[in-house]
Amino acid sequence: MASKRKQELELRFYEVPQGELVLPLIGPSWIRDYGNDTSGQHFHNLMEIGYCIDGKGEIVMDGHSMPYSAGVLTVLPKNYPHVTISAPEKKSYWEYLFFDPEMILNDVYPNKRMFVKKIEKLVNSSGHYYEKGENEELSGIVRIIMDECRHRKRYSGECIRGLLLSLLMAIARQGSVQEAMLENEAEVSRQQGGIYHISSALEYISKLYMENIKLETLAECCNLSETHFRRLFVEYMNMTPVEYINLIRIQQACELMQKGPYSMEELALKVGYTAMSTFNRNFKKIIGTSPYQYKKNSGKYQGKLLNVNVKAKKGW
Repeated sequence: MASKRKQELELRFYEVPQGELVLPLIGPSWIRDYGNDTSGQHFHNLMEIGYCIDGKGEIVMDGHSMPYSAGVLTVLPKNYPHVTISAPEKKSYWEYLFFDPEMILNDVYPNKRMFVKKIEKLVNSSGHYYEKGENEELSGIVRIIMDECRHRKRYSGECIRGLLLSLLMAIARQGSVQEAMLENEAEVSRQQGGIYHISSALEYISKLYMENIKLETLAECCNLSETHFRRLFVEYMNMTPVEYINLIRIQQACELMQKGPYSMEELALKVGYTAMSTFNRNFKKIIGTSPYQYKKNSGKYQGKLLNVNVKAKKGW
């Protein structure tokens, strides 16, 4: 009997616009066919909030399938596998918010490190799925944020900042209530296998990509031997751990170029490269040009990140 084919995952990454706290994907352009099978399973570098305005279908979250229709709300932490599947020959209308909880919490609470870590842990503890009317508090905040992003009235930036904080606290409240249950479910999922085998390593890399990360440390995070960990990582991510770390580092370097007037030496150090030659070599390997050329004309080269072998996609 042929062995079962491993589920291939895509990393779809988004960039929050400079000077903003959230990337809204809203409007009629999001009325579309969202696919018809589970082959499009993916995860993101940011938290995703999805709200279904119209349509029917199925959403698969970390291997669990639920039907969706108008009014369904989803809350998906970064690195959380999922896929949306439209009903046959039907289009659906979803709108989304993408943001980095840690960035928002640090912006509001710059001197409360422990509190920020606690809230961040709760909001990232699990994905959430709510049917219409199941959590009006959360759905109401999400709809108001989307409307503020849509209409951009006076002081919208300040309103969105406060609403995002309210949204995170509402999500953290849910995470606190379910924390014990989710820990048990996560343990069961780890025993059953799948992406959970390496999820701890993905989370570790996303937070500490700028450090000197050793394969031994990543394997320990997942309670695996180095050999077994590396084999599973390649099977699920279609690249080695070192290649994935370099992808994340270069992605972060590209984002930093848009956010501040850093020198190339500063950029290299911020994303974990102590040698400029290593930074330049990996940047050119992934993007296809040097960091200096990218900075001069970033729009020309941004799509290059889509061509890496992890099947990474920038959004849709």
